[in-house]
Amino acid sequence: MFARILSAFAALSMTIGMAHADAVADFYKGKSVQLVVGYGPGGGYDVYARIIARYIGKYIPGGPSVVVVNMPGAGSLRATNFLYTTAPKDGLTIGAFARDMPLMGILGGNSNVQFDPRKFTWLGSASSSANDSYLLFVRKDAEAKSIKEATQPGGPAIVLAGTAEGATGNDVAVLMRDTIGLNVKVITGYPDSGAIFLAVDRKEVDGRFVGLSAVSSSKPEWLKPDAPVRAFLQFGRTDRNKLFPEAPTARELAKDDRSRALIGLAELPYQLSRPMAAPPGVPMDRAKALQDAFMAMQTDGEYLKEAERLGLDVSPVDGAQALALIEKLAGSPKELLEYMKKLHSEK
Repeated sequence: MFARILSAFAALSMTIGMAHADAVADFYKGKSVQLVVGYGPGGGYDVYARIIARYIGKYIPGGPSVVVVNMPGAGSLRATNFLYTTAPKDGLTIGAFARDMPLMGILGGNSNVQFDPRKFTWLGSASSSANDSYLLFVRKDAEAKSIKEATQPGGPAIVLAGTAEGATGNDVAVLMRDTIGLNVKVITGYPDSGAIFLAVDRKEVDGRFVGLSAVSSSKPEWLKPDAPVRAFLQFGRTDRNKLFPEAPTARELAKDDRSRALIGLAELPYQLSRPMAAPPGVPMDRAKALQDAFMAMQTDGEYLKEAERLGLDVSPVDGAQALALIEKLAGSPKELLEYMKKLHSEK
């Protein structure tokens, strides 16, 4: 009798599971999912968003089409706020935004931040710091010829380009000033990553902070021996990326233990190099379908081939891992969080 009860329970569970799957497939069939990316066309986040849009749909039950919608503004803050406050919570909208958005949400203190990163429906991140690096590239004809010269007291200042105040490249530059003594000046107001690449090429500025994956996909000529730039510094890693053995990590150059602790905190978001989430409140069965589809896509042979062709790093983090990382950020020592809050609000 006990065996018959177990068998009946298993059959019922399977029936319920199939009903849920059918309901999700019925919902998505014939519909279109919007993938909102917080930057303009051509940058690293946009390239990732577009390749994901081409493959994730076939792993979502019902096989919906996926359309990329660019929503640039304030270093992707505009798109992140939209995803949290305005986007429909029915599972038909997902978003890709800057890696530092979760930290901004945790810190508070910025009246323009309208989201709690812990409440998003997290899909995960297409790339992590496992293979990626956040690099300081400087023109070879800049006054500072090495990171040693650029960190000498009274030495030449590196002029960098950035987007909005509070954006990743700007904040890292200020953090490096405070923790390793980098002589730096940031010119903000560039609309997107493509405009910043162009500014460096035109010698309007000396260089920029940028992710290796973005350079590989959008500016691969910067990685050639005859490139007009060289890598001075690596951020977001505990060890040197093997492609840049001469460029030290920020942790190596930290002035003291507090500086190393600040760098460690600031580097946590880089484990989510290309974060992706849906709005809070998505029905559980659709949320799980999106999360499962995001991870299933990461092993798709065609996706991996195209990512390799485009120079994109594939080292995924799932939704549960992303949320755990954000909780770890929220639990950081108060003194370090206060510094980061000031950093993000600095003008």
